[in-house]
Amino acid sequence: MAQQPDTVTRILDTAEVLFAERGFAETSLRHITSKAKVNLAAVNYHFGSKKSLIQAVFARYLDPFTVRFHAALDELEADHAGGVIPLEELLETMARSVLEVPAERNSLKGFMRLLGLAYSQAQGHLRRYIQEEYGSVFTRFTELVRRATPELPDAERFWRLHFMLGTVIFTLSGLDALRDIAEKDYGEHVSVRDLVRRLRPVVVAAMNAPLPEPAPARREAG
Repeated sequence: MAQQPDTVTRILDTAEVLFAERGFAETSLRHITSKAKVNLAAVNYHFGSKKSLIQAVFARYLDPFTVRFHAALDELEADHAGGVIPLEELLETMARSVLEVPAERNSLKGFMRLLGLAYSQAQGHLRRYIQEEYGSVFTRFTELVRRATPELPDAERFWRLHFMLGTVIFTLSGLDALRDIAEKDYGEHVSVRDLVRRLRPVVVAAMNAPLPEPAPARREAG
């Protein structure tokens, strides 16, 4: 007979699904406890608050991702003996680390939806939590990208990185729909790695695109 998941796992699994479907503000603890078939006291006992529960849901993905990504960047830096790491290798390493993590947790789609929520709905406590707990790996990656793209002004690099991450999150969080369209309209059976292979040259080209023309100066009203 299959063993039932423990209370903490059941709460986390349920909260993750509901947060991804409804968002943070729209998902109450009562929604979670009803779906997980636990009482409110169990959530309070194990997590203490909704804020701590949200953080715990993210930690299940971001803890292993941070460990893997730091280790992968260590290997890259050793391979390049402290020199500049090409942008394509950095992006490939990040993509590989992202793809490996859901094998330890639930689904890639769920992970991407959570990251999308972190961008679009993150409240102050979640931004602080992610920065304090995981900021080091993102700061490290950003610095390596800066070395690989010295021609980009810092502000332009900031925007391009966020455009790139938005593209990746949108694409992978909508993976099921994209696969259905590819199969029905084009007869293609697309794996996650096929999708990443197609996505990689697009985001590399976006990072390496020419700088935009300066905005025309505004005329002062006479």
